Amino acid sequence: MIWDNFLAKDFNEDEFEAMLAENARVTAEFDEAEFKPDQFESTQQDLSDRAALRRVAGLSTELTDISEAEYRQLRLERVILVGVWTEGTIVDAENSMAELKALAETAGSTVLEALIQRRDKPDSATFIGSGKVQELKAVVNSSGADTVICDGELSPSQLRNLEDKVKVKVVDRTALILDIFAQHAKSKEGKAQVELAQMSYLLPRLRGWGDSLSRQAGGIGGRGPGETKIEVDRRRIRDKMAKLNREIGEMKISRDTKRQERRRNSIPSVAIAGYTNAGKSSLLNRLTNAGVLVQNALFATLDPTVRKTETNDGRIYTLSDTVGFVKHLPHQLIDAFKSTLEEVSGADLIVHIVDGSHADPKGQIKAVREVIREIGGDKIPEIIAINKADIADSEVMMELLREEPDAYAISVHTGFGIATLLRAIETSLPRPREEVRVLLPYDRGDLVSQIHEHGEIISEEYLPEGTALHVRVDGALAHVLVKYKS
Repeated sequence: MIWDNFLAKDFNEDEFEAMLAENARVTAEFDEAEFKPDQFESTQQDLSDRAALRRVAGLSTELTDISEAEYRQLRLERVILVGVWTEGTIVDAENSMAELKALAETAGSTVLEALIQRRDKPDSATFIGSGKVQELKAVVNSSGADTVICDGELSPSQLRNLEDKVKVKVVDRTALILDIFAQHAKSKEGKAQVELAQMSYLLPRLRGWGDSLSRQAGGIGGRGPGETKIEVDRRRIRDKMAKLNREIGEMKISRDTKRQERRRNSIPSVAIAGYTNAGKSSLLNRLTNAGVLVQNALFATLDPTVRKTETNDGRIYTLSDTVGFVKHLPHQLIDAFKSTLEEVSGADLIVHIVDGSHADPKGQIKAVREVIREIGGDKIPEIIAINKADIADSEVMMELLREEPDAYAISVHTGFGIATLLRAIETSLPRPREEVRVLLPYDRGDLVSQIHEHGEIISEEYLPEGTALHVRVDGALAHVLVKYKS
């Protein structure tokens, strides 16, 4: 069978053509079946709730002079995108701007235009240089835009200088991603993590409410003890951050306890990781019927979901869906979501799902691996699942399958390749270490059940004296079985 060669990663052009034909057949059958999302037993209520909370264009209490107040609502309605192209090809720069456009639209905005500036490095004063600032100001005035989004993280001075010159709200990539996370956070832990990341980002960029309150006057009438307004604000933010860190630490204890319980019972864990919107939640739903929110948007799900499932031979393992990654993921988010990302760094196997239909799937793989390396998960075995095979370019899929040693083409949408991926996962799961032969009396059915759940059965035979088993188990269970050795 063709899939046997794919599992061995030893296939030729004819076999690849056969795989494409099988993909086309599964897709056609899927279309005829008129698939409905409800087959995953998920009402997708969260999706309708989220859609009901979209921003209403034109309604705002924003001040005309954007420099007058610090605590303005982050209003993303009609935006201009601005990028600085410092390395790579023009295709790389355009892909980065396309991703920024998707982020802006996920946050609830309408993108009017995008500008790219070719520079050796971003301008230290205005990010894009004085000449491009004048061009940007003209585009803002002619289009009626109310926000400029920069494809990069701006320093406080760059942010202030740009706003002073273009006279509209300026948002960088980090603030945009934080805003999306704030909209999508649902659990208590998720909300606390997002708020902590926002505070970390805000603290060095804090400005006073008008110039008169942003500094203490010197000379006659300005002497004496006391904090300035901005110092009070900074102290309050630091106090809030300390409180959030304590709360997250307390929630982490509960998550660690559950993880340690799984390890104590020798339950292998598989983490589904990947670029945002690659199909992680859809894959978890397909494999476990988890009912996790699915939406064609970036960072649709933030809260990790862990589900128990089992292999064909009865071994139990867990599958966890994690927060999506993106190029230049803000370090504030990595720090704040550390306890969540530990689902990846503490896994026995990572299923790295890739959007095969994306313009730059190799760039996505590189970005995800950088984050995994940063959180200490680069030594964990990895399986690449190239999703969306029903709409991906066949040449791109062929190239990825040849370059990645453990890559499999799938379509979560149609079900193509899912059985093959499951076999690959089961094959890659860690196996129990100790091999023993035991004869269990029939009144110890509890031990037989534990062996089925946590061990690997090589042979099983029913004798008059009891159940004869040749099995592989972990140390704790092997210790219990010592007195039943045959």
